[in-house]
Amino acid sequence: MSSKCLALVGLGSALALGCVTASAAPVIADCDAAFATTLNAAPATDARAYWLNRQLIKWPGADAGGGVFKLYYSATAQLRAAPGARVSGADGAIALSRSDDSTPERFKFVGNGPVLAVVAADTARVPAALRQQALIVLEAEDGTVRDATSLQLAGALDDIYASAAKSDDLGVTVGPRDASFKLWAPTAQNVALCTYASGSSKATAITPMTRDDATGIWSARAGKDGQYYQYLVDVVAPNAGLVRNLVTDPYSVSLTTDSKRSYIADLNAAKLKPAGWDKTPSPKKVAAQTDMTVYELHVRDFSINDSTVSTAHRGKYAAFTETKSNGMKHLAALSKAGMTDIHLLPVYDIGSVPEQGCVTPNIAAAAPDSEEQQAAVTKVKAQDCYNWGYDPFHYNAPEGSYSTDPADGAKRIVEFRQMVQALHKAGLRVGMDVVYNHTFIAGQHEKSVLDRVVPGYYHRLNAKGEIERSTCCDNTATENLMMGKLMVDSVTLWTKQYKIDSFRFDLMGHQPRAAMEQIQARVGKHINLIGEGWNFGEVADGARFVQASQLSLNGSGIGTFSDRARDAVRGGGAGDSGAQLITQQGYINGLVYDANEQAGQRPPADLLRASHMVKVGLAGTIRSYPLTTADGHTVALQDIVYGGNQPAGYASEPGETVNYVENHDNQTLYDINAFKLPQGTTAHERAQVQMLGAAINAFSQGVAYFHAGFDILRSKSLDRNSFESGDWFNRLDWSYQDNYYGSGLPPAEDNGKDYALIKPLLRNANIKPAPADIAYARDAFRDLLAIRSSSTLFRLRTSDDIKQRLRFFNTGPAQVPTVIAAHIDGKGYQGARFKSITYLINVDKKAQQITVAEEKNRNYQLHPVHTRMTAADKRVASEAKYDKSTGTYTIPARSAVVFVEN
Repeated sequence: MSSKCLALVGLGSALALGCVTASAAPVIADCDAAFATTLNAAPATDARAYWLNRQLIKWPGADAGGGVFKLYYSATAQLRAAPGARVSGADGAIALSRSDDSTPERFKFVGNGPVLAVVAADTARVPAALRQQALIVLEAEDGTVRDATSLQLAGALDDIYASAAKSDDLGVTVGPRDASFKLWAPTAQNVALCTYASGSSKATAITPMTRDDATGIWSARAGKDGQYYQYLVDVVAPNAGLVRNLVTDPYSVSLTTDSKRSYIADLNAAKLKPAGWDKTPSPKKVAAQTDMTVYELHVRDFSINDSTVSTAHRGKYAAFTETKSNGMKHLAALSKAGMTDIHLLPVYDIGSVPEQGCVTPNIAAAAPDSEEQQAAVTKVKAQDCYNWGYDPFHYNAPEGSYSTDPADGAKRIVEFRQMVQALHKAGLRVGMDVVYNHTFIAGQHEKSVLDRVVPGYYHRLNAKGEIERSTCCDNTATENLMMGKLMVDSVTLWTKQYKIDSFRFDLMGHQPRAAMEQIQARVGKHINLIGEGWNFGEVADGARFVQASQLSLNGSGIGTFSDRARDAVRGGGAGDSGAQLITQQGYINGLVYDANEQAGQRPPADLLRASHMVKVGLAGTIRSYPLTTADGHTVALQDIVYGGNQPAGYASEPGETVNYVENHDNQTLYDINAFKLPQGTTAHERAQVQMLGAAINAFSQGVAYFHAGFDILRSKSLDRNSFESGDWFNRLDWSYQDNYYGSGLPPAEDNGKDYALIKPLLRNANIKPAPADIAYARDAFRDLLAIRSSSTLFRLRTSDDIKQRLRFFNTGPAQVPTVIAAHIDGKGYQGARFKSITYLINVDKKAQQITVAEEKNRNYQLHPVHTRMTAADKRVASEAKYDKSTGTYTIPARSAVVFVEN
């Protein structure tokens, strides 16, 4: 049934279904008016009641005793329900009866309170009531208000409009003569389409849209390819009243400058494809998820500081097409060494960077511990050209600030594809960092999209109806049918239209496992899915649904970042501040064996526990892997306690673990080591320590994940959170002359409380590496990549493979705790290349020997990468030894050594 009419009837009468509008139809002038117009204001109310489905409502905390419950509605948002007075301004009411029905599992988190039912005869009136201002009211016998609240809508909308999830053409579809537009807006009273000849001209037409009452989808035909459009949505918004929102399309595939208007485009059109696009394949480097070796990179960071990139392309998608630039030569070298994937920090349309007129701060030369640099960056942080981009505005459109012409909706599409094509040609698959757990903003803000189309639906609400913000920002509710659909549709679009090979999901634990598995089913398991499985906030411990979190993804094949080995390697935790930054040393930076000036003497047991966690990571964090611990007992990794109450081993299969020691969050490894290593540690020794972290990551079973610049000792001048620290604190130098340590005190907002600790470190010139140290790390890292890629034994496919083939030596009470020694059996294993591999990692500042009786009389020799002329660490070839007669290994200080048996 479809309609585009208006019918209102009086108090207590039936409402005409699907036919509600309370304002004059919009005119073309409205297409160029303000982004929001209030048609009828309404006072703010909370939303303590929940629609469970189209018939049931639950009101936590409501008086379950006497009184009468009613649902009042007003198309013009005139309802008023003051305690002690009678309800006024209503167009009608629906009586509610108490129900014995149980609360559906989806709403298990809702507090205790009466469940109320719409009588069967009135159920047909609910869809119209949902399009109006509505209040549930508890009345006294005399008809006065005892309590009143608004309702949270998702349960009813998902029930009534479930068929909308089957729609495969939301957004714009270009036809031969015009375009088709579809917008899901089930609570809207009216929707009109505005079309524009350009991104800045006045509207050329306004077209009424038709509502499909079965799906809540509004549709129209108008416009043509290459034009721009917006919607005018008349809708009741919480705490605002009846409003007319001029809003872009949630399914926009491109936009004009600063996302003011959506762009009409057919992504399959030849004009939007670079030459050879359809014939450029993705590299075939990843046969199993464990083959992934990832380099996490920000588009602007990649080239803004690279003088070998043409000026117009710096900081842009187009920089990746300049194959002779220093940056692309660097990526090509990584690819040749064994890197498989580039993961780009957010490249969908973001709300936090001006796409025109952004400001570049003027930063004068100053001391390495000066506050002047950060002051200059901070002064313009809201107007500058920089942000990590965890600020989703439009999920399906490329970000405009990385385009050479953000005003041209076609340009960003083509240039994004050119970037992907260039990386594919360099032998690198392309992954996207995606953020479906929150939006940049919500409510009636100009840069709110979803919440201005279907107010109160797309975001997760608390018990008062306020948007949850545990992620940092306005949390989305991917458990709601159409928000989950938007996420699945979005990932599918990026996969199909932009040849994206893998995805990293920000704060994935805030999403249901079921939604992630829907993505997996839609795009196929050849598209690799990994993400942050942290367990916190209003969804923690399965409070609302089974999460896509570390402990809940077993058997899914979806990978989560592991903090087990990360924290053991680095020392301390991600949230440390104050003295802990220095005293909490880690496995590679001196814990027990090389205490810094403030750490004091830690007990040897601390070092042994850290070595356990490193081994957990090396074994893929597999739940059932048996490890012999320092007390001589052999226990499954799931029975080793991590963080007080979690199992150290949590994954069912190695592809479900992402190993890392540094990413964009928190201090870089070089910077955290500046805090933790003794101050007398030389810059070259610091480079060696950095490569110990790289070796542990490279040799760990599962996905290996590295931060861009890790291999060239990247420093952010000790910044713990550089998301809006500008180009200055996020620079990369592909000429390998500087790592930018000592670029001034990092921004005060996140770091100021630790300035007393930071200042003397930044003044210490011995910490800053020379070009030779950077070159050493660059080459040693590539050697490690080459070793990892040389054999599938570093990338075992299953947990059974790991349990059968990986064995740790040097365990139990007699172990040398600063040495990790492991053997991997390669007999009969596809891609092993070697009969067996033994690797050893010595984190100590002195050489070590260990004897392994079982390793006597083997035909070991150094891995060929160690013995080639270009090997970075010359000590390995000259000092690392294997004594066949005794099974004794000699390992140089701060080195990682691999022996192979052919």
